[in-house]
Amino acid sequence: MITRARLIKSTGVSVLALLAATSPVQAWAEVAAEVAAETAADEAPGSAADASAGGSGPGLEEIVVSAERTNVTLQKASLSVSAVTDDTLTKANITEITGLNGSVPGLVVAKSGGGERMISIRGIGSETPENPNTQPGVSFHVDGVYIFNSIAANAAFIDVAQVEVLRGPQGTMYGQGSTGGTINVVSKQPEPGVLSGSANVGYGNYDLLKADAALNVPIGETLAVRAAVQRYRHDGYAKATSVAGDPDYELDDANEWGGKVAVKWQPNDRVSVLLSTIQYKGDNNASAQKNILDPEPDARILTQDYPGKTYIRTQLYYGVVKFDMGGATFSSITSYQKLHSKLSWDGDGLNTDLFFALTDGISPGAGVRYDHIATWEQNTTSWTQEYNLASDNEGPFRWIVGGVYLRSKNKNYINEYRSDEGAGLDPALPVDAAYDNPLVSALTYAELSAVTREAYAGYAQASLDLTDKLTVTAGLRYNHDKYSGVSDSLSNGGTGSNAGAYLQPTPTVGTSTKRVTGKFALDYDLTPQNMVYASFTRGFKPGGINGSASQNGSFKLLGWEDGVKPTFKPETLDSIEIGSKNRFFGDTLQINASAFYYFYKNLQFLEEDPILFADGISNGPKAEVYGAELEMDWKATSHLRFEGSLSLLHGEFTSDYMALDPTAADAAQVAAGYAGVGGFYQNFFSAALARRAARENINGNKIPKMPSVQGSAAVTWTGEVGPGEFTARAQYIYRGKFNSRVFASPVQDDTPDYSQVNLFANYDFADTGFHASVTVTNVFNKDGVNSRFTDPYGSGQISDTFIPPRQAIFSVGYNF
Repeated sequence: MITRARLIKSTGVSVLALLAATSPVQAWAEVAAEVAAETAADEAPGSAADASAGGSGPGLEEIVVSAERTNVTLQKASLSVSAVTDDTLTKANITEITGLNGSVPGLVVAKSGGGERMISIRGIGSETPENPNTQPGVSFHVDGVYIFNSIAANAAFIDVAQVEVLRGPQGTMYGQGSTGGTINVVSKQPEPGVLSGSANVGYGNYDLLKADAALNVPIGETLAVRAAVQRYRHDGYAKATSVAGDPDYELDDANEWGGKVAVKWQPNDRVSVLLSTIQYKGDNNASAQKNILDPEPDARILTQDYPGKTYIRTQLYYGVVKFDMGGATFSSITSYQKLHSKLSWDGDGLNTDLFFALTDGISPGAGVRYDHIATWEQNTTSWTQEYNLASDNEGPFRWIVGGVYLRSKNKNYINEYRSDEGAGLDPALPVDAAYDNPLVSALTYAELSAVTREAYAGYAQASLDLTDKLTVTAGLRYNHDKYSGVSDSLSNGGTGSNAGAYLQPTPTVGTSTKRVTGKFALDYDLTPQNMVYASFTRGFKPGGINGSASQNGSFKLLGWEDGVKPTFKPETLDSIEIGSKNRFFGDTLQINASAFYYFYKNLQFLEEDPILFADGISNGPKAEVYGAELEMDWKATSHLRFEGSLSLLHGEFTSDYMALDPTAADAAQVAAGYAGVGGFYQNFFSAALARRAARENINGNKIPKMPSVQGSAAVTWTGEVGPGEFTARAQYIYRGKFNSRVFASPVQDDTPDYSQVNLFANYDFADTGFHASVTVTNVFNKDGVNSRFTDPYGSGQISDTFIPPRQAIFSVGYNF
């Protein structure tokens, strides 16, 4: 069994057109830039996977991660980083990013409107839901390729070796969008000279089918091809009961396909070429978002009437060429990425009778029967090129310098219907629908926009061993981001067009961001197995352009300085962290701990404007975060292993800012007697004044998505039983409560805590390659609330999304 990944010297020359020829339209691609996609992918995966099995051997194996774009053992990295291996993913039935909740300290993945995943680490992430033109606060990568759009994070884990989670700002190596940290999904890579493969199939309740297969084929001694496919489906965990003609309309179902093909060529010890593509398609019904006012008490039964759909298609092509120059490595990393998503869902979360009673009860005579999003369609294409030069890991001075360029274009199209009559099942309009199309007047909101982002960065980082125990590391990165675009929107059926298409995008205000980020760290080896470190790091997220609706908000039309502005500022985070990484008792006990303090400036969040439909992104001036984390892994005997993690967090806003909550703005508008869209526009200035008066100071509010307590514990027993090896594992996960938004409104923003128990058992039939396993997740069938979401648009309804119910899966597999 491989117990340690070899650390390979790598470099490269340019990879140009790559696999882009497979696309009929040349799209732009994406950043293989942010992590040595394959440096880590080459070898770390194998050792990590084997390490997690942990049945034999006296001590814990080493796990190698690509922590700062060079391979390093997890215990030697002077930062907080966790590696979740493919073995752990299998045992916990984790098929996509949301399943990591509870497995990594400080990580929260919350479902948002439509198909979004809002990822935060230590409370730092994204507070701009349903806004594809902003960057995340936690950068997400697949084999080093930066994934631009949060919806693309839905894509299933395909042929994964390990998932690396770097906690804290990663401003030097990963740059923009890594304010809170970085997640890198490392897939398994081709191995020249080795013929190997695997096949697994599992069946479970909800008619679940989970199947995957992989094959690694050597072609001579220098070339290898690896191909993997997977299929995942299950019936809906929930149902909508008021859909016309289908009273059991499934929600939270799965119907997904994925595949990967990679080719690796190593003609000699100095040259390596990797070309890879990962493909994914998900074609499901909508996620279950249960309105908290739904009278049905069962969390899995929703009194909704709109048959929502979620379609996501991602294509990723990337290549890395490396050339060992002797003492240093030159690398070229090129990638192309494409996303197409088309989402629709029940925006009001109720049926027509319930929603009319609710809205008419708030303001008699202004009731509406539905609020439905008929389409939210996105098309993103991205391209990136990175070059870097890195020294080898020998000697007292180690360094890396590099440069990155990326270009991305995101097209966004939205149709929302709301009315006081009918059933609200009108189809989405084609993009080129004429201004006099009868359905245009039925739209309550529509948007057509295209935002182009161009960015380049240069970085350098070096480590110097001052003594045989003390090492200093310093790094800097210069970041330049530029946004430009076109946009047009429609509010309440009022298109500004009188000929041609009803939406005609025109240029918007552009913006650019320039920032220097970096790192300074000291680490000291107390013994060969025990080290301490201290670091200062800075991360940032670029500013950007608000949508066309905000261009006509109160800031521009009425001159109100507290209104939502056409552009928003970048956010920055300064982090001070101390930590310790330790092995004890002959490498059988591992304890890693860290404590940190953050100073957060200009947090980006979605805010309402006094003018109806002019909401956009604003900046919360200052906030502070502090906390501590602990991870433990103890191989108590050759058979028994204990693992655990704990995260303690606190964060709050520390400066005055008068923010406008859309719920409070709507309530103030109703109280002033200007209910509904008509009431607002018939009393435009007075209604805007009433809404503006609802602003509240967020100073002292807790930062969202930040559980005070979060942790997990697991025990595993492995030993010979009969002719084979038996493994049994039990895991407990706890995620504490948190506020879902910056406004911290009681009930509305209170996301409750939950706990979950998972069980796993596996039997390996000796010397046959066959195995059989049983997985049971959420054993006690808890209706844990994954997130509480207030729709920032439309009717502003509040809904809960839930963790999956109890799932039992029986699987068989074969490895060779």
